[in-house]
Amino acid sequence: MTSSWPEAILQRARALRQALEEPIAEFIAEQQLPSSFNRAIDQYLLPLAIWLEEQRHQDQTRQEQTLVVGLCGGQGSGKSTLTAFLTLVWGLIGVRSTGFSLDDLYLTRAERLRLGQQVHPLLATRGVPGTHDVALGIDTIQRLCRSGEGDQTPIPRFDKSIDDRAATSTWSHYRGPVDILLFEGWCVGALPWQGAEEPINSLERLEDPEGHWRDYINQQLQGPYRQLFSMLDVLVMLKVPDMQSVLAWRTQQEHQLRAARGGGMSDAEIVRFVQHYERITRNLLEEMPGRADCVLELGRDHAIAGLRLNRP
Repeated sequence: MTSSWPEAILQRARALRQALEEPIAEFIAEQQLPSSFNRAIDQYLLPLAIWLEEQRHQDQTRQEQTLVVGLCGGQGSGKSTLTAFLTLVWGLIGVRSTGFSLDDLYLTRAERLRLGQQVHPLLATRGVPGTHDVALGIDTIQRLCRSGEGDQTPIPRFDKSIDDRAATSTWSHYRGPVDILLFEGWCVGALPWQGAEEPINSLERLEDPEGHWRDYINQQLQGPYRQLFSMLDVLVMLKVPDMQSVLAWRTQQEHQLRAARGGGMSDAEIVRFVQHYERITRNLLEEMPGRADCVLELGRDHAIAGLRLNRP
């Protein structure tokens, strides 16, 4: 385990930064990011793009195969921004990449309502393991990894505005081979928890007192999701400081949405919403930093504050 990038990675990053100065400046402007984001690019994100690209060539037997990268990060951790940046850089240096989110694999609204009736009412709410179409995720990854010249692979899309899967006619399609595939989500790579059967918050205590919802989630992590996450070649973690930060960031985000749209969740509803994710998030914070290939540590100000590499 190291807390810095290899010097060769940093040298390549510095050279690439000069070559990509203009498109990176345009990215920062388009994403409406603060100028301080340049520090994250120089110290962490551009080296990460190069490091991941080099991982594809570490194993001589798989140089022509797709590298599947899992990106795990709690709500508000910056997964979408990081994904957009990596895709931009790889495109500019000739690396063919695409990706999709765990969020785009949610079961349809009708399927989740049926699950809520048959197993537990809380499963009608999208979010936790058990509310995704795992088979669709496995199939999409397999098809993208096998994609050749001229092939077109549909990328699933979930429409949160209607809380349902978007019509397949609206899905985008990726054409051709994929060098690096990014699969991101709040619990990508999560393992089942051990013990800790007692409720840890008011949602579990009041709405799942007998633990049926929790048991179902853990069974899903032990079964179908293990198969999905086993397809990852590299695991990157955006490590949030703690659950308090997740709640604060989600509350801030919701306040901004309310100001822009004139409606949204109340603060009490946000607390209940975040509690759906608390058990797995706490388990991730405890065990994933020791096994993820790369961990980017976030401070309470959202900025990346440190690095942990668990593989060369």
